[in-house]
Amino acid sequence: MPEGHTVHRLAAALRAGFGSQAVRTSSPQGRFSDAAELDGWVLADAEAVGKQLLIAFTPDASVAPGDPVTRYVRVHLGLYGSWTFAGEEGFAPAHAIGAPRVQGPEGDWRRLVPRPTTRLRIQGSQGLADLTGPTACEVLDGAGRRRVLDRLGPDPLRADADPERFVERVRASRTAIGVLLMNQDVIAGVGNIYRAEILFRARLDPAVPGRDLTAGMVRGIWEDLVPLMRYGARTGRIVTTQPEHRRLEARILERSRGTLQNGDGDPAAVPREESFYVYHRQTLPCRLCGTAIRSGDMAARTVFWCPRCQSVRSRRARWTLEHPAAAWAESGEHREPAAATSEESDG
Repeated sequence: MPEGHTVHRLAAALRAGFGSQAVRTSSPQGRFSDAAELDGWVLADAEAVGKQLLIAFTPDASVAPGDPVTRYVRVHLGLYGSWTFAGEEGFAPAHAIGAPRVQGPEGDWRRLVPRPTTRLRIQGSQGLADLTGPTACEVLDGAGRRRVLDRLGPDPLRADADPERFVERVRASRTAIGVLLMNQDVIAGVGNIYRAEILFRARLDPAVPGRDLTAGMVRGIWEDLVPLMRYGARTGRIVTTQPEHRRLEARILERSRGTLQNGDGDPAAVPREESFYVYHRQTLPCRLCGTAIRSGDMAARTVFWCPRCQSVRSRRARWTLEHPAAAWAESGEHREPAAATSEESDG
């Protein structure tokens, strides 16, 4: 399942490719009949809140987004959803965004026949985007959009996010912090990779109850997430390691499918095996202390942690205050990776 930064990249791609254009909308699969009602409307905006995508449509360009007549297509990709882009050169920053590993189609994009599983096709003057396999695809009015925003926790990538809502919800709960970070009602957009990595960087045991953490510790988690997720939104890559730690035990235990990220073929990109501290590193030595990384089930997902580094619950590691983004800016490693055919699927 794509993590929140991926959905923000998707919203940006839709705005760049179709923003302020009258577009054709259809449902080749036939399961999204509302697509016909929006056919010919203007794609006025696209926004992400956590893992939810909201695409705003207005009847014509004279209607501002947010007007009562605006309709929003809400999409949640879930485990199997994917958007595939095709069009003129420079139309989209990636061929595909989402879980399935599908190569962007080649040839004249205007003649591309949609796959039978295409739930929604959006076609503009320079390209098209096909949605397949989403968990949710529905049309909402303004009140429906508001309900989506209200029920979700704050999103570290949104300018209107209130981190104190996150602090309050965590500290009011007896639930383990490792579970709370995956609860989209507590914080929107964090998936399994960010959950594992942010807890390691904070040196927090995933099982510690939220109410046992100080307000400062919870704010520290938020403050660490923001630059990490901004980097992910900009590049399509999750990288949480400090440069000086990347060559230490540079291994990862991937499943057969692997954890694919944008720019994996770019020699300037940080390799996957150097990108994470604990995610998919179970049984391997911790990069910092050498203790074997553990994994276990937590709320139906696998959590990864170092039992030594993450046994301290009362303080944060000093080095977590130094964000990878700052180091990349100094070293020149902050260059945008080349466009890839897919985004990471786990989260």
